[in-house]
Amino acid sequence: MVAISDTGPRRDRRQTARAAHFWLLILLALSMVASLAIGASGVSLWAVLGKLATAQPLDLAEHVVLFDIRLPRLLTGIVVGAALAVSGALMQGLFRNPLADPGIVGVSAGAGLGAVVAIVLGPVLPIAVLGAALLPLAAFIGAWASMLILYRVATRAGRTSVATMLLAGIALAALAGAASGLLVYHADDDQLRDLTFWQLGSLTGASWAKMAIAGPVILGALLIALTLGRGLNGLALGEAAAHHIGIPVQRTKTTAILCVAAATGAAVAISGGIGFIGIVVPHLLRLATGPDHRMLLLNSALLGASLLLLADVISRVVIAPAELPIGIVTAVLGAPVFIWILLRQRGVVDL
Repeated sequence: MVAISDTGPRRDRRQTARAAHFWLLILLALSMVASLAIGASGVSLWAVLGKLATAQPLDLAEHVVLFDIRLPRLLTGIVVGAALAVSGALMQGLFRNPLADPGIVGVSAGAGLGAVVAIVLGPVLPIAVLGAALLPLAAFIGAWASMLILYRVATRAGRTSVATMLLAGIALAALAGAASGLLVYHADDDQLRDLTFWQLGSLTGASWAKMAIAGPVILGALLIALTLGRGLNGLALGEAAAHHIGIPVQRTKTTAILCVAAATGAAVAISGGIGFIGIVVPHLLRLATGPDHRMLLLNSALLGASLLLLADVISRVVIAPAELPIGIVTAVLGAPVFIWILLRQRGVVDL
């Protein structure tokens, strides 16, 4: 047997991906500092750190702003950004399509339907007793219900058809959109306003209580997803080839689908609809560092968290003291990049 040396472009890409780990960690650290330091209030992060270093007591406003508002918002931004980006990387690897994203299989549409049900029907149903937990819980249940339906439709004799899941996802998203539209038609003005802000996405409602519920779900899904790199690399060769080189194809597909459902469902439940993170982040990293999912998944988590934190900072300061929905910021930043990706693939631009 002839040994094949790991040299040339493949090794260069691997070194680039490893270097990206370092720089993305630096970017995440800077984004975290910006998220804690910048806001509409006059509380200074540096003044608070100075008091903590000298064991001085904090003012009530400083304690509330830093530990009850900005810190849970920071952690929510990290887990939501990482969840959306890693879910996008999983979907792109699963469908072998660099333009796939978590919304392609109807998970976001299912979460949206759950949110609409909670907002419009919550006041008249017994579920209203859940209070503030009703909206994220309903969105999470909607996301999981849509994924379970898709999995049952696309799985036969123990094998899941990715193509069938894609087509069923499009149909289910349309059905969920129609059901949401029917409920929205009967909503009053206040409910319509709540729905609009939820669909645009925001980290404004971040809290320790929501993090305690959604955080473990997202972190668990991300940790499992990071183990799928080798399997997704094998699937890139085709299912038959992946099976012959020892990849557990069905287990890899099932695990990836469940991770996407858990991570995206929990993320959308606590932040609303935030677009472009899941499709742009993994695709940009694939162009820059190569398609090796063992590197891509972790880098996607780091870049997704950083970009969402930076988008949140922009949303806080651009029309301060009011806040711009973060979904608008990610769309304004992500849409031009997405168009550039499309043009690059067609050969219109060469950058």
